[in-house]
Amino acid sequence: MNFRYFGPVDGHDVKKLAKTLEDLKHIPGPKLLHVVTMKGKGFALAEKDQTKWHAPGLFDKITGEIKKSSSEKPVAPKYQDVFGHTMVELAEANEKIVGITPAMPSGSSMNIMMKAMPDRAFDVGIAEQHAVTFSAGLATQGLLPFCNIYSSFMQRAYDQVIHDVALQNLNVVFCLDRAGVVGADGATHHGAYDIAFMRCVPNMTVSAPMNEEELRNLMYTAQLPNKGPFVIRYPRGNGVMPDWRRPFTEIEIGKGRVITEGEELAILSFGAINEAVKAVQQLNELGIHPAHYDLRFAKPLDEALLHQVFKNSRR
Repeated sequence: MNFRYFGPVDGHDVKKLAKTLEDLKHIPGPKLLHVVTMKGKGFALAEKDQTKWHAPGLFDKITGEIKKSSSEKPVAPKYQDVFGHTMVELAEANEKIVGITPAMPSGSSMNIMMKAMPDRAFDVGIAEQHAVTFSAGLATQGLLPFCNIYSSFMQRAYDQVIHDVALQNLNVVFCLDRAGVVGADGATHHGAYDIAFMRCVPNMTVSAPMNEEELRNLMYTAQLPNKGPFVIRYPRGNGVMPDWRRPFTEIEIGKGRVITEGEELAILSFGAINEAVKAVQQLNELGIHPAHYDLRFAKPLDEALLHQVFKNSRR
C-alpha cells in the first residue's frame, strides 16, 4: 500500500518526537510513525497500577491517597455498582445469562460478575463491534448476553447492532452506561445520541430507569423470554436510593407510570432525571401542583399515557 514505516520512537522524548514529526512533513506519500508511550508516565503509582489511576478523582500527589467524600447518612450507590451486583443475582437464577464488556470491566462494574463467575463474563478488549457480534452469536445458541458498552462507544458498533442483532430479532440486552452528560469523563464520553439512533432500529426496545430499583427491574424484565433486542440506558455516578436492593418486578414493555397526580401542568421525564421530583415538591410549596409522568420507554412509546396527559394538561 506504499506506506513507509518509521520508528519505534520514544513518545516521552518530546523534543525528539517533535523533530521526527517535523522531518516527516517533508517526506512525500503515506507514512506510519510508531510511537511508544507508557500510561501514567512520570507518576510512579500510576505507572505501577494503570487501571486504578485511569480516573482516580482527587488524590494526594505525595502519598497517593485517593480522597473519597464521606457522609454520616447512607449514600446511594453508583448505577454501575447496581448493574454489577444485579448481574450476579440474575445470573445465579438464570444459567443462560452471560456478561460482555469491551475493555471496561472496572468502569462498568462487570468485574463483579467476572470475579464471581469467571467462565460467564468476558472482556473482549477495545473492540465494540466484536462485543456486539459475539453477543449475537451467543444469542443464536440460546444464551442471553448482557452487552455493557458506554453509550458514546456504542456508536462504533451501530452496524453490528442493526445487522447482527436487530434484523435477526435476537435477545441481546444492551446496557448503555454513561448515558447522558458525564461530567469529568469529558466530551468524548457524553452519551448524547443513543436514544435517537436506537429508536429507529427495527425490533429494538429502548428504556431508561428513573432510579436504581427501576434499573434492577428493567434488567430483570429484559432477560425474560422473547424480549428481543433491548436497550437499558443509565447515567454515570450515584443514584438516589440507599435502600436499593428490592425484589424483582416485571415491567410491562412500553408502559409509563404516574409519579404524581396533578393539575393543568404536566412534567414528562425519561430516565434518571430526579430533579423533576424535586421540582414538583418545590412547586407544591408555591401552591402549584403539576403532574409528573415517567415514560420509562422511548420505544415503544406509551401512546395511551401520552393521550391522557395531553387531554388533561394545558401545559
